[in-house]
Amino acid sequence: MFLLGFSSGLPFLLVAGTLAYWLKENGIELKDITMIASAGMTYAFKFLWAPLLDHWKLPLFCRLGQRRGWLLFAQLGVLAGLLGMAVLTPLNLAPFVGATLVVAFFGATQDIAVDAYRIEIAPTSEQGALVATYALGYRIALIVAGAFALILADHMSWTRVYLLLAAIMVIPIGTTLWAAEPQVMRHTPRGWGEAMRESVVDPFADFFRRYGWWLALVTLLFVLLFKIPEQATIGGVMSPFYRDMGFSKTEIGTVTKIYGIWVGIVGAFVAGAAVARWGAWRVLGVGMVAIGLSNLLFLWLIAHPGNLLVLTLVISGDNFTQGFFGPPTVAFLSSLVNRQHTATQYALLSSLVNLPGKLLGFFAGGIASATGYGSFFVLTVVSVIPATLLFTYLWPRFSHDQPTATNADKAE
Repeated sequence: MFLLGFSSGLPFLLVAGTLAYWLKENGIELKDITMIASAGMTYAFKFLWAPLLDHWKLPLFCRLGQRRGWLLFAQLGVLAGLLGMAVLTPLNLAPFVGATLVVAFFGATQDIAVDAYRIEIAPTSEQGALVATYALGYRIALIVAGAFALILADHMSWTRVYLLLAAIMVIPIGTTLWAAEPQVMRHTPRGWGEAMRESVVDPFADFFRRYGWWLALVTLLFVLLFKIPEQATIGGVMSPFYRDMGFSKTEIGTVTKIYGIWVGIVGAFVAGAAVARWGAWRVLGVGMVAIGLSNLLFLWLIAHPGNLLVLTLVISGDNFTQGFFGPPTVAFLSSLVNRQHTATQYALLSSLVNLPGKLLGFFAGGIASATGYGSFFVLTVVSVIPATLLFTYLWPRFSHDQPTATNADKAE
């Protein structure tokens, strides 16, 4: 799971924050940078093809099994897309963007496959350890695709950097070939009608059956809104922001991608302990407000451009709250899922939770250019208000008796 977590984390920044540096150095305008670096928005739509991974075997990879076949297919797609980006470069912008979308699509597909694999290889009691190990591998990959890539880019071309990172994908590909296929009995639907019902209709209808229409709709609205402040500051707008504040790529990589990642890991461990003590719902509320307010720290950095100490302190607060926000988010979304439809429902919820922030990230460059960085960060803080109001409304339902898939199944 550590190596599969690394595999999931590696392409994420290469089509977002790290990519934005490469684009900026090629003279691409800020509004275009954030649009191109929003290729990661593909992750927000992965629920659309998630049912395929549950119900369709890839002919060329049948011998590997359902989960490993899709894993290998996705990893080979990421590798091919990274090679395409390295060869094409932003000088050939249209095909370069196409290669970027290939990396994002197969990266999102890989995430679906890894989540399904994790759920099927161990019982619920062991999922916590698997998620923690996966998260550590994911964050190590963020260091490699973030700090390591930025520091290398100060000494070699971006083409060579992306070629090297593409080569690193060979390690998780070997992991997939070496790993064991989960021993799960799968029902094969009879005909297209039954296949469509079981793979597409039932996972969505089940959620509304268990919660009722009103509570389900309010809960989904909350899922759509509560991560906007976090998503708005991890997209393509931040890379040009740090450069405009006068920091070198090496300084940015060292502080935000090496030091900051480890601060985020500390935040994740603190949140894990808090969830165990007080439950996911309460910790989620604290994290939601904290991560919104932490965006105000960037106003301090605007007032002290080029100050490495201020950058370090700002990144400390920002990354700690981001790390803290992760465990209660995963725990809350997992509690909403029926294990009969785990892969599809979790893909849907994790996609919905990231969609608004990805959309905001798409337009973030235009907003920041029109209003200034300071006003942009203030807007991200204001965006936490609707989610806070919904959190207050949902408090009586989730604070004491948050339903789990097991409880829901027993009730049925």
